[in-house]
Amino acid sequence: MKMFRLDELDAERAANDGAYLRFLREPRMSAGLYALSPGDTDTQTAHDQDEIYQVISGRAELTVGAETATVGRGSVVYVPAGTPHRFHHITEELRVLVVFSPPED
Repeated sequence: MKMFRLDELDAERAANDGAYLRFLREPRMSAGLYALSPGDTDTQTAHDQDEIYQVISGRAELTVGAETATVGRGSVVYVPAGTPHRFHHITEELRVLVVFSPPED
């Protein structure tokens, strides 16, 4: 079993001065923690993998393809591989658990 604490992952992410920390990579999936502050720009591009986002905390708009929705704590969003997407209009510190399948490179 592998177990992680979100507060420890967030501290490690911040200590490495990055918005994203991949903390798990397995043959069929990978997982990471993504963080954005109000005013930050999400520079993601479409990925080759399917993704699941689970918003742990914060609030923002998320555009996936042509659809936009407000997301916040408890939101879970599926993003199909190859679909442009980004967080924007971030109004509260955003922390998102990201799961890729197959694993990201």
